[in-house]
Amino acid sequence: MHPHDRAEPLVPEAMRAWHGGAGGWGDVTDVNSRSIGIELANPGDTPFPNAQMVSLERLLSEAMARWGIPPARVIAHSDMAPTRKRDPGPRFDWRRLARCGLSVWPGPDGDPQADFTRSAQVFGYPGAPHAALLAAFRLRFRPWAAGPEEAGDRAAMSDLARRFPVDGARSGA
Repeated sequence: MHPHDRAEPLVPEAMRAWHGGAGGWGDVTDVNSRSIGIELANPGDTPFPNAQMVSLERLLSEAMARWGIPPARVIAHSDMAPTRKRDPGPRFDWRRLARCGLSVWPGPDGDPQADFTRSAQVFGYPGAPHAALLAAFRLRFRPWAAGPEEAGDRAAMSDLARRFPVDGARSGA
């Protein structure tokens, strides 16, 4: 059997593992105790094979159903630890997961004038320097973007904050 055809747990889902290290998401400051870590065999700068994505989609769907995990709570290591982590990387297809209902994706109704950092915190990103938040956000939602923060970054982040506020927060955007 090809290694991408079947996921093997290193730690049972109900057990705690130190998979992500220090990081946070919303009010959760110990992500390792409140999450299931999924490791993907890919450096993140090459496309993820279709077979690997299909296997991940099946694994995510089953775990989300078992544990009642909403799509907005499926995050990257780079989301929960933006100053330390970059995985799964710029070539991971988050939009594909969102189309399958396994993650979220920004819509067209964001505010291009919104405060990016405030919206990022409402969505769930932990406190971090602006540059780290922007880099983590772009890895996941706008990997083609470079340079200073743009109106597209603000609009996408404000839409995510409005539709998927972590811990029931309100964006005010």
